[in-house]
Amino acid sequence: MGQASLFGAVEDTPEVLIREDGDVRLYREWWPQAQRAELFSRLRAELAWQQTWIRMHGKPVAVPRLDVWYGDGGRHYQYSGAAFSPRPWTPTLKRIKEALEDREGLTFNSVLANLYRDGNDGVAWHSDDEPELGNRPLIASISLGAERRFALRHKQRGLPSVRLDLPDGSLLVMAGDTQHFWEHELAKTSRPVGPRINLTFRTVFDSL
Repeated sequence: MGQASLFGAVEDTPEVLIREDGDVRLYREWWPQAQRAELFSRLRAELAWQQTWIRMHGKPVAVPRLDVWYGDGGRHYQYSGAAFSPRPWTPTLKRIKEALEDREGLTFNSVLANLYRDGNDGVAWHSDDEPELGNRPLIASISLGAERRFALRHKQRGLPSVRLDLPDGSLLVMAGDTQHFWEHELAKTSRPVGPRINLTFRTVFDSL
């Protein structure tokens, strides 16, 4: 399959998951089914996956997943004591970014790619609210590979949590005040699950 054929028609009608104190929308079939397996294989082979270490309670801890940061020059990012300098866009990532921007009318200058190898990998409750992402971060998250359970919960009010399995080829958009009022997780699981790649596109406003 050629590079151009990886980018086809998509679903345009999202499912609204959160309206209050935020804006979260899910496109369950955003990436065409016939193209997902090859796109997953390309990303797994081409990206420079690495093990990131963060500091918890003053001690270095390996995050339970592999990741890598790509973006425009100078768009650095950090969280929990881990600092990321952007690698140059790969052709595949650049095409995905362009498709996302063209189809949704959004603009991004960086992406954090995560590889969840099996059910032992996950990410704990957090918000993507680092200062360099601005006051109202816009996060566009593309999932490829195995379905995994994703959850959101409000930080202050007694609103019900949102829990769902993110399908292969889906796009989750978190906008508005979502990162201020809500936090999210991808929990570990004892169920046998295959690998999943998650591309979280974002905009970094200030270099560190």
